[in-house]
Amino acid sequence: MPESWAVDGDHLAPDEVVAALRARISAGHRETWLTSESGRMLAFVTNTERAMVMLLDGEGDPGEHAAAPEATGSSDGFVLSNGQNDEYPDTDTVPIGEALRIVEHVVREGSWPADAHHVSDR
Repeated sequence: MPESWAVDGDHLAPDEVVAALRARISAGHRETWLTSESGRMLAFVTNTERAMVMLLDGEGDPGEHAAAPEATGSSDGFVLSNGQNDEYPDTDTVPIGEALRIVEHVVREGSWPADAHHVSDR
């Protein structure tokens, strides 16, 4: 049975995740945390062009993050819910479309897509 994931307590089916993230971005929410019934956490932080996607086993776990090893430069505008504006190397973020695909896959399958680069931060 697949893991159940929620945003702010609202459970989402895998086919609802992308629409929910797009709606949050449109409403100005660039940081979203999805939590699973097992305690895993999936973070999505975007500047609307690229996104940082992190998968953690639980609170305090450094986890893993999606990566674009071929990317160069850095991007800013990753605004957290506390107002902090972060800048990340582009190698540590992925284009928004890829990020949404990764999040949907993790919610659906429980793991990274086989073709998605990711880096362990553990």
